[in-house]
Amino acid sequence: MTDARLNEADVLRSLHDVTDPEVGRPLSSLNMLKGARVTDGTVEVHVELPTPAYPDRGRIGDAVTAALKSRLPQAGTVKVTFSSNVRGKNSGGAIGLRVKNVIAVGSGKGGVGKSTIAAALAFGLKHYGARVGLMDADVYGPSIPHLLGVSGRPEMVEPQPGLMRIIPIEHDGLKVLSIGFIVEPEQAVVWRGPMLHKLLTQFLKDTEWGDLDYLIIDLPPGTGDVALTLSQLLGLAGAVVVCTPQQVALLDAVKAISMFNQVKIPVLGIVENMSGEIFGRGGAQAKAAQLGIPFLGEVPIEAGIRVKGDAGRICELFSTENPSRQPLLGVTERVAVEVAKSLLSTPTLPTLEIL
Repeated sequence: MTDARLNEADVLRSLHDVTDPEVGRPLSSLNMLKGARVTDGTVEVHVELPTPAYPDRGRIGDAVTAALKSRLPQAGTVKVTFSSNVRGKNSGGAIGLRVKNVIAVGSGKGGVGKSTIAAALAFGLKHYGARVGLMDADVYGPSIPHLLGVSGRPEMVEPQPGLMRIIPIEHDGLKVLSIGFIVEPEQAVVWRGPMLHKLLTQFLKDTEWGDLDYLIIDLPPGTGDVALTLSQLLGLAGAVVVCTPQQVALLDAVKAISMFNQVKIPVLGIVENMSGEIFGRGGAQAKAAQLGIPFLGEVPIEAGIRVKGDAGRICELFSTENPSRQPLLGVTERVAVEVAKSLLSTPTLPTLEIL
């Protein structure tokens, strides 16, 4: 039976040095211990996670339980409950964007499945309960409308005279915006940089995204000026680099990482896509280790992903059992944790420096 003299302060004091297994710092210093309740025979500890996509939260529960059992044997039964509150800096506040974390998904070259991973990341975060938007910044080759099976034109509203706002299309719980909703599928977009900058500004500044935990931005392939535009408008939470395992793709992925570093966008890590027999396996993981950046996981080369993408049903990769579901959820968790880690360890997000 729990000692009647035991109170919340005793419990929390005994947990002061229990560390978060992902960040490696005490839960108390990360403000993740949100209270304890002592009742007859039971101590209940409440932990607030920095993202709903926190991987294997049971490790925290085991650590808390072990600490209480060894330090407060009179505690009786230990129960650990969890909630989540997405941490963020609302880095788009300067342009009126109410988004906690903006994540760019890029690659050094086309054909590595960057848009598929961007869409899967958005649906993965939504699967865990986050509020998510997906913005297609790949103006010259917008793939998001096809991958999601979405069509139609975004609505324009005028909340006050002279102020026009874009309403993103809502699809299966996501807010989505792409130039593919505006131009015909066969129409080529032939624009110079200033036009591209103007469109991206409208997609961010003049769009009613609402309150979001994450906004995923699918960048065009290569090392063009879209990343520079984004870095000037926002303090991004970070960038995810997508590549395939073979060396020729890794060479271009390294250039993408260099680009993000130059424009002061933190690199959250590398995803190895289409991993398996055809392109090999492990190249991205080895390159991540060499560069000292996180490896976010591998996604197998699996026909189901292609089938769902061709059919415009990427969302079904998470709603049905399939070989890609767990790898994609694993990538989602790693990305969310890397964002949380950067926020918990760095008080302010970096901004662009022009030398």
